[in-house]
Amino acid sequence: MQAVILAAGEGKRLRPLTHTMPKAMVPVANRPILEHIIRALEKNGIREIIVVVGYKKEHVIRHLNTLDIPVRVVVQERQLGTAHALACAAPLITGDFLLLPGDNYVDTASIARIMREKNAVLTWEHPHPSNFGVLVIRDGLVREVIEKPQDAPGFTVSTGIFSLDPSFLQYLDETEIPDAVNRMIRAGTPLKAVAAADWQDAVYPWDLLKLNAALLRDVRPERAGRSGPGVVIRGRVSIGKGTTIGPNTTILGPAIIGDDCDIGANCVITSETSVGARARVEPFTMIGQSVLLDDVSIGSHSRIVEAVVGTGSHLGDHATTFPTKTIFSIEREMIGAKFGAIIGDHICSAPFCIFRNCIVGNDVVIDDGKTIYGEVPDGAKLL
Repeated sequence: MQAVILAAGEGKRLRPLTHTMPKAMVPVANRPILEHIIRALEKNGIREIIVVVGYKKEHVIRHLNTLDIPVRVVVQERQLGTAHALACAAPLITGDFLLLPGDNYVDTASIARIMREKNAVLTWEHPHPSNFGVLVIRDGLVREVIEKPQDAPGFTVSTGIFSLDPSFLQYLDETEIPDAVNRMIRAGTPLKAVAAADWQDAVYPWDLLKLNAALLRDVRPERAGRSGPGVVIRGRVSIGKGTTIGPNTTILGPAIIGDDCDIGANCVITSETSVGARARVEPFTMIGQSVLLDDVSIGSHSRIVEAVVGTGSHLGDHATTFPTKTIFSIEREMIGAKFGAIIGDHICSAPFCIFRNCIVGNDVVIDDGKTIYGEVPDGAKLL
């Protein structure tokens, strides 16, 4: 069986993290979302995989070339919708296939369920269905997909993961996959609804925290680094090659720390935390329920909780993230969310800064002692 993964989109609602990389390449549990999908397919014996790339395609292609599984790449030169993206891959499709978005997580068991069905969609019960395609289902069959309705008729949504036969390709003159699916249903082809075992979508940047926690449940314990005296490691913890853990530091799993990191003395890293490669955490710092991307540095005596910190960012000594609930405007939608901070790439903050439920753009410079809240645009200087 073939699988087609659509990884051409930008992921505008995930900004500032997707200014420099496509959504499918955002690291969660220290691997791009796209790689987690490919591994789940591989575990189900699917090795004929086609990936459609577009926005920042070089990032995706470069990473795919590092994998130990062959992947065929198709380029969508202009982002003209998901149906067009699949049409770009149509010449390579030779039989029944799975269709998956490249920016959602799905577990191995869910893929096994839908593989057994012909013309089916994986479904999920979601508390906020209006962000997705809502399914109208009767007698186990999908009657209609209602894309992002203001008043959803139910809580069952499409995961965007389908098992299809090649006849579906005749409906791809539509802009988006849900429109093509509705045309197929109206033409008389039944579409089965199959409940997923586990599925996660990061619609907004703070959703990465929940997705990270879900993926860390399966982290493989590994001790490749060096630990100083008095270090306590409990639970499922993976420590990468070349990493040093300073004396009297405590790490509680599930957690993952990448290669060549320097974790200082007397630090605490709690569960549901991912630390990317070459990160530096200075002494007496606590990090919990957070995602630190590659090359991040956190100053001493800091407390970073419920935060995403982008590539190459530096937070000075005594930095604090403060989780509270705020309403944000994302793509002209008013969205309420509770988290500590979403911090973009290559920001630099001086000591004693407080990040209070904020979204900080890329390349921001922050003077000492500032309290940051709300949204800070790319390139801002808070002096």
